[in-house]
Amino acid sequence: MVKQDFDNRFLDAAIEEARAGLAEGGIPIGAALAVDGEIVATGRNRRVQWGSVIRHGEMDCLENAGRLSASTYAKATMYTSLSPCPMCSGAILLYGIPRVVLGENRTFMGAEEELRSRGVEVVNLDSAVCSDLMREFIGAHPDVWDEDIGR
Repeated sequence: MVKQDFDNRFLDAAIEEARAGLAEGGIPIGAALAVDGEIVATGRNRRVQWGSVIRHGEMDCLENAGRLSASTYAKATMYTSLSPCPMCSGAILLYGIPRVVLGENRTFMGAEEELRSRGVEVVNLDSAVCSDLMREFIGAHPDVWDEDIGR
Protein backbone atom coordinates (compact mmCIF):
# COMPACT_ATOMS: atom_id res chain seq x y z
CA MET A 1 0.00 0.00 0.00
CA VAL A 2 1.37 3.45 -0.91
CA LYS A 3 1.69 6.32 1.56
CA GLN A 4 -1.29 8.20 0.07
CA ASP A 5 -3.55 5.17 0.60
CA PHE A 6 -2.50 5.00 4.26
CA ASP A 7 -3.01 8.75 4.59
CA ASN A 8 -6.57 8.60 3.27
CA ARG A 9 -7.45 5.51 5.32
CA PHE A 10 -6.03 6.88 8.55
CA LEU A 11 -7.58 10.32 8.00
CA ASP A 12 -10.89 8.47 7.67
CA ALA A 13 -10.31 7.12 11.19
CA ALA A 14 -9.79 10.68 12.44
CA ILE A 15 -12.99 11.77 10.65
CA GLU A 16 -14.90 8.92 12.34
CA GLU A 17 -13.69 10.26 15.68
CA ALA A 18 -14.73 13.80 14.71
CA ARG A 19 -18.23 12.58 13.86
CA ALA A 20 -18.42 10.65 17.14
CA GLY A 21 -17.46 13.79 19.04
CA LEU A 22 -20.13 15.80 17.25
CA ALA A 23 -22.73 13.12 18.03
CA GLU A 24 -21.78 13.47 21.72
CA GLY A 25 -22.38 17.22 21.56
CA GLY A 26 -18.71 18.15 21.18
CA ILE A 27 -16.50 19.83 18.62
CA PRO A 28 -15.96 17.67 15.49
CA ILE A 29 -12.19 17.26 15.55
CA GLY A 30 -10.68 13.80 15.49
CA ALA A 31 -7.20 12.30 15.42
CA ALA A 32 -5.41 9.01 14.85
CA LEU A 33 -1.82 8.04 15.63
CA ALA A 34 -0.28 5.49 13.28
CA VAL A 35 3.02 3.62 13.50
CA ASP A 36 4.33 1.21 10.87
CA GLY A 37 1.07 1.19 8.93
CA GLU A 38 -1.13 0.47 11.96
CA ILE A 39 -3.33 2.73 14.05
CA VAL A 40 -2.03 2.83 17.61
CA ALA A 41 -4.77 5.07 19.00
CA THR A 42 -7.56 7.43 18.06
CA GLY A 43 -9.11 10.35 19.88
CA ARG A 44 -11.52 13.22 19.57
CA ASN A 45 -12.02 16.66 21.00
CA ARG A 46 -13.74 16.08 24.35
CA ARG A 47 -13.52 19.54 25.86
CA VAL A 48 -17.28 20.03 25.91
CA GLN A 49 -18.21 16.46 26.88
CA TRP A 50 -15.69 16.21 29.73
CA GLY A 51 -15.40 19.88 30.71
CA SER A 52 -11.68 19.62 29.92
CA VAL A 53 -9.38 22.51 29.16
CA ILE A 54 -6.86 20.39 27.23
CA ARG A 55 -8.68 17.45 25.63
CA HIS A 56 -8.29 18.48 21.99
CA GLY A 57 -8.44 15.64 19.45
CA GLU A 58 -4.68 15.17 19.22
CA MET A 59 -4.22 15.35 22.99
CA ASP A 60 -6.99 12.79 23.51
CA CYS A 61 -5.37 10.53 20.92
CA LEU A 62 -1.96 10.77 22.61
CA GLU A 63 -3.52 10.01 25.99
CA ASN A 64 -5.35 7.02 24.52
CA ALA A 65 -2.07 5.73 23.06
CA GLY A 66 -0.56 5.59 26.54
CA ARG A 67 3.15 5.72 27.20
CA LEU A 68 5.19 5.00 24.10
CA SER A 69 8.94 4.90 23.61
CA ALA A 70 10.81 7.69 21.85
CA SER A 71 11.69 5.21 19.09
CA THR A 72 7.97 4.53 18.54
CA TYR A 73 7.08 8.23 18.35
CA ALA A 74 9.97 8.70 15.90
CA LYS A 75 8.16 6.40 13.44
CA ALA A 76 4.67 7.82 14.02
CA THR A 77 2.32 9.96 11.97
CA MET A 78 -0.40 12.05 13.62
CA TYR A 79 -3.57 12.28 11.55
CA THR A 80 -5.92 15.08 12.48
CA SER A 81 -9.08 16.36 10.87
CA LEU A 82 -8.02 19.98 11.47
CA SER A 83 -4.73 21.89 11.46
CA PRO A 84 -3.22 21.38 14.95
CA CYS A 85 -3.31 24.29 17.38
CA PRO A 86 -0.19 25.47 19.25
CA MET A 87 -0.92 23.19 22.23
CA CYS A 88 -1.30 20.07 20.10
CA SER A 89 1.65 21.06 17.91
CA GLY A 90 3.72 21.42 21.07
CA ALA A 91 2.89 17.85 22.07
CA ILE A 92 3.79 16.65 18.57
CA LEU A 93 7.15 18.41 18.89
CA LEU A 94 7.73 17.23 22.47
CA TYR A 95 7.34 13.60 21.50
CA GLY A 96 9.26 13.92 18.25
CA ILE A 97 6.45 12.86 15.93
CA PRO A 98 7.99 13.52 12.50
CA ARG A 99 4.88 13.69 10.32
CA VAL A 100 1.42 15.25 10.58
CA VAL A 101 -1.36 14.71 8.06
CA LEU A 102 -4.28 17.08 8.40
CA GLY A 103 -7.71 17.09 6.90
CA GLU A 104 -7.91 20.81 6.33
CA ASN A 105 -6.73 24.26 7.37
CA ARG A 106 -9.35 26.44 5.69
CA THR A 107 -11.48 26.90 8.80
CA PHE A 108 -8.49 27.15 11.15
CA MET A 109 -4.77 27.54 10.52
CA GLY A 110 -2.88 26.08 13.45
CA ALA A 111 0.84 26.06 14.15
CA GLU A 112 1.84 24.39 10.88
CA GLU A 113 4.72 26.77 10.23
CA GLU A 114 6.18 26.07 13.68
CA LEU A 115 5.99 22.35 12.97
CA ARG A 116 7.67 22.78 9.57
CA SER A 117 10.37 25.04 11.01
CA ARG A 118 11.23 22.24 13.47
CA GLY A 119 11.51 19.59 10.74
CA VAL A 120 8.06 18.02 10.89
CA GLU A 121 6.58 17.01 7.55
CA VAL A 122 3.09 18.54 7.30
CA VAL A 123 0.70 17.19 4.67
CA ASN A 124 -2.68 18.84 4.04
CA LEU A 125 -5.21 16.56 2.34
CA ASP A 126 -7.65 19.50 2.03
CA SER A 127 -10.69 17.33 2.76
CA ALA A 128 -14.08 18.81 1.93
CA VAL A 129 -15.61 16.44 4.52
CA CYS A 130 -13.41 17.90 7.26
CA SER A 131 -14.02 21.52 6.28
CA ASP A 132 -17.78 20.97 5.97
CA LEU A 133 -17.93 19.43 9.47
CA MET A 134 -16.07 22.40 10.94
CA ARG A 135 -17.88 25.10 8.96
CA GLU A 136 -21.27 23.73 10.03
CA PHE A 137 -20.19 23.44 13.66
CA ILE A 138 -18.66 26.92 13.80
CA GLY A 139 -21.80 28.40 12.21
CA ALA A 140 -24.02 26.73 14.80
CA HIS A 141 -21.76 27.18 17.86
CA PRO A 142 -19.38 30.13 17.36
CA ASP A 143 -19.05 30.70 21.11
CA VAL A 144 -17.91 27.12 21.77
CA TRP A 145 -15.47 27.32 18.87
CA ASP A 146 -14.00 30.62 20.08
CA GLU A 147 -13.51 29.11 23.54
CA ASP A 148 -11.78 26.06 22.05
CA ILE A 149 -9.18 28.15 20.22
CA GLY A 150 -8.72 30.71 22.98
CA ARG A 151 -10.55 33.69 21.53
